[in-house]
Amino acid sequence: MKLVIQLLLWIVIGVLGYLTFNAVYEPIEFNKVKEARYQKVIDKLKDIRKAQLAHKQVTGVFAGDFDNLIKFIDTAEYTVTQRRDTTVLDEEYKKTYGVDQYKSQTIVDTLGYVPVKDSIFKNSSRYKEMMYVPTTDKKAKFEIESGKINKNDTEISVFEVKVSKDVILNDLDKDLLMQEKQVISVDGVNGEYIQIGSMTEINTNGNWPQVYGANDQ
Repeated sequence: MKLVIQLLLWIVIGVLGYLTFNAVYEPIEFNKVKEARYQKVIDKLKDIRKAQLAHKQVTGVFAGDFDNLIKFIDTAEYTVTQRRDTTVLDEEYKKTYGVDQYKSQTIVDTLGYVPVKDSIFKNSSRYKEMMYVPTTDKKAKFEIESGKINKNDTEISVFEVKVSKDVILNDLDKDLLMQEKQVISVDGVNGEYIQIGSMTEINTNGNWPQVYGANDQ
């Protein structure tokens, strides 16, 4: 009996040790995988924001779907201009008073055109797959939306692109995933989504901390 009791005690000790190890090891591994996946998602969101800002600069509004955004990158061009100050004769003043009067004037010269694609993505074609969430084997896409909000009686174009943490971390421990969705921390991605932009505010920033890179570039 004594031997049996000793064996049972060793088994209990082993089980407790295993559970203790897992209690420490699993969160560490979860965080390592999470951070690596978040970084890939955020890098792609930065590309999407660059494309959206270019779309807004050229067309005046943000794109509401990826098909139009990709088509825009393939075909659109920036106009390269140069501003120069000069002085010209004020014809109205001369007509009124019969005296020459000169006024300052800014002239904008068009120097040429640069493809948006070359300006943002250089020789890369990664923008053609910007809609797919990294690490999901193209099975999941970012949610994208655009529209306008009224600010001081002015209609302003806004957009939002996001992906749920459920999509990014769906194959990991469900309890740890639930905790991650509820996180509120200065060095964490708060809330259930990783996103850029907002449909309710004039904002093109991301909701991630600086550890993943600037959230406003």
